[in-house]
Amino acid sequence: MVARREKPPVFSHCTHAINSVKIWHMYPRSCNPLTSRSFFLFGPRATGKSSLLKERFAQNSRVLWINLLNSETYRKLLARPELLKEWTASAHPEPEWVVCDEIQKIPALLDLIHDIIEERKIKFALTGSSARKLKKGAANLLGGRALVNHLFPLTVQELGKDFNLKAALQFGTLPEIITSQTDLERKEILRAYVGTYLREEIKEEQIIRQLDPFVRFLEVAAQQNSEITNATKIGRDSQTDAKTIIRYFEVLQDTLMGFFLDSYQKSVRKVQTGKAKFYWFDLGVKRALEGTLDNEILEGSSDFGRAFEHFFIAEAYRMAHYTRKEDKFSYLRTKDDVEIDLVIERSKKELWAIEIKSSQNVALEKLAAPLKLAEDMGAKRLIVASRETRPRKIGKIEILPWQDLLQELYG
Repeated sequence: MVARREKPPVFSHCTHAINSVKIWHMYPRSCNPLTSRSFFLFGPRATGKSSLLKERFAQNSRVLWINLLNSETYRKLLARPELLKEWTASAHPEPEWVVCDEIQKIPALLDLIHDIIEERKIKFALTGSSARKLKKGAANLLGGRALVNHLFPLTVQELGKDFNLKAALQFGTLPEIITSQTDLERKEILRAYVGTYLREEIKEEQIIRQLDPFVRFLEVAAQQNSEITNATKIGRDSQTDAKTIIRYFEVLQDTLMGFFLDSYQKSVRKVQTGKAKFYWFDLGVKRALEGTLDNEILEGSSDFGRAFEHFFIAEAYRMAHYTRKEDKFSYLRTKDDVEIDLVIERSKKELWAIEIKSSQNVALEKLAAPLKLAEDMGAKRLIVASRETRPRKIGKIEILPWQDLLQELYG
């Protein structure tokens, strides 16, 4: 009996690719993977990875698309990974690029992809919403043969005139949220997003064996967003031990749900603390996890101030990635609670100390201690990122509209 030959996925057609990304032409993305060689595109679900690649390759008729979220494609390749070689070999015309969505679902494909790149000089664009399986398995991210890129929710720069600060603080900037018509729809999308994350990333991928403690942890971790991480306290609040909490935070990092902001490491009078802060990748997802989507964030409230700090740090983090800057981000807090919200090490010899204030009229009397701390650490500039509309300078303190500071840093 002759084995039935599996047919390869069809090549993309320009009309299909263009129709699927019409909405993305409204907001050109700042993420710009180099196409001189293969690359990874990592990002949380629903940030637009597939749409970005469809737009980038819309005019290229020699692209083979493989979507591992398609159950049939996933099932075939899981059973016989070598089908990937057969599909690329039998495709006509020979593909210049192979786009493989959600590569973390079958890490074993990376060894085959490595061989195809070496033997046939075909380039691969590989998307992923989790790096956990890739890190834990034998996969080595192709031994440096593929560049690494990250995609985040929409930035201020990408949204342009459609950006709304209050809406961003309330619901975040995932593309589907931005294009939704009502707050009710935004809330439902965010709640469904959290459910999808738990179901597909955590349960189906068997990342966590016992789901209930992890669900409790997510709510507490969202409530503790941007605060110094205390695994013992979070464990107590979520009825879980501290070692498990540390492992849970690793899961959040590996599934791209957030990032740590470390404390600044250079000794300043030997009084700094050494714990990191965790920031969720999107404000709307964070609020869905903690169950506060129905609570309006009122201007002038402490919630508004904390959300604005989160927003600014996340925005700077995203833009630094997109502009390929090697800036190092941290924060500094002393034992007597004097704090600088964001320290950016722009080079080995240049530190910027940034205070983040949501006020439209910054009170100078609150800046004396941060200024002294910035001088002690040798910061070149102490800048206040604020909602004031005009830049001003008082002595060594620069008070800037937050948009101006982001433009200066990464514009």
